[in-house]
Amino acid sequence: MDKSSFGGIVLAIGGILTGMMMEGGNIRQILQPTAAIIVLGGTIGAILLQFPLRTVIKAVKQLALVFFSKEQDGSAQITQLVEFANKARRTGIVSLDADLGEVHEPFLKQALMLAVDGTDPAELRKIMQLELDNQGENDERIPQVFESAGGYAPTVGIIGAVLGLIQVMQHLDDINEVGRGIAVAFVATIYGVGLANLICLPSAGKLKIRHREEQIQKEMMLEGVISIMEGMNPRMVELKLKTFLSEQHPETEAAKT
Repeated sequence: MDKSSFGGIVLAIGGILTGMMMEGGNIRQILQPTAAIIVLGGTIGAILLQFPLRTVIKAVKQLALVFFSKEQDGSAQITQLVEFANKARRTGIVSLDADLGEVHEPFLKQALMLAVDGTDPAELRKIMQLELDNQGENDERIPQVFESAGGYAPTVGIIGAVLGLIQVMQHLDDINEVGRGIAVAFVATIYGVGLANLICLPSAGKLKIRHREEQIQKEMMLEGVISIMEGMNPRMVELKLKTFLSEQHPETEAAKT
């Protein structure tokens, strides 16, 4: 569970609602199903028009990564790669074929399989880097979905407010009805701005961080396998791979020093 994400959204929404009630407002004043339908329907429709359906579905599924994320255990990966480096140095890299069943990370397993098969290190790097680039390109589309939603939602909210004002204009003979109608009309704007700035844009930023962490892990694995193929000293392999951890968690490395 990402405490930062949960705490952030609770603090943001709680602060806004608390401030509103301190000024004499009521939560029921902003609970307007019509405004929610206009904003959500319009925003989702625009997103579906811009992105393929499979990309939108994948983005919705990955929204869970904003609040729940498995911690990347880079230290365990380094330990495993150093063990492979020691074994390869003693009995040859072909001996790692027996350990492939213990490798659960698909990217690392594929790199090791190519290494065991005798692939040239430069060619192996090209193959795996191509896979990294393709995955990175696909991953970039996920935050873009939420960034686009963050751009559309406020505009759709304004459309909802204008539609509400059009209805208000039909009741100008009743001043009380006009005041209530204007208040209701602007709820759509609140929904649009709130959806964009409290959900969509922050989620896009967090997903970019998640994807970068995953990419760093795979870059570390690739560099480890290449180092093993080149016969690098296991201690040097460990020191080399630890630089990736400092890039991924600079605050941890700073605390150690």
